[in-house]
Amino acid sequence: MAEPEAFCPVYEALNLLQEKWTLHIIRALLEGPKGFNELSRAIGGVNPATLSQRLEHLVGLGVVEKRVESYMPPRTRYSLTEAGRELEAVIAAIERWARKHLKAPVG
Repeated sequence: MAEPEAFCPVYEALNLLQEKWTLHIIRALLEGPKGFNELSRAIGGVNPATLSQRLEHLVGLGVVEKRVESYMPPRTRYSLTEAGRELEAVIAAIERWARKHLKAPVG
């Protein structure tokens, strides 16, 4: 019988953060809570089904909190949990690296 692989937190974190749109969602929510459509506009380019799936996954992991404000019409607000807000340091590190090493496209 094969031994179970040891849990590697870095491996698991990279798997989560590499999912398309995940860091965009977190970055947008660092500005404050947003409704679904507001979040979609803030991110730009994500289709609603993908955004819904990513949000559901992040809620399940405890990174994002979903609050239903009304059912008719449906109104939901998303915000970062403490764990989600702690990712601000990750976003800031990416920004520092990008400003240092990436050039803006020439228009």
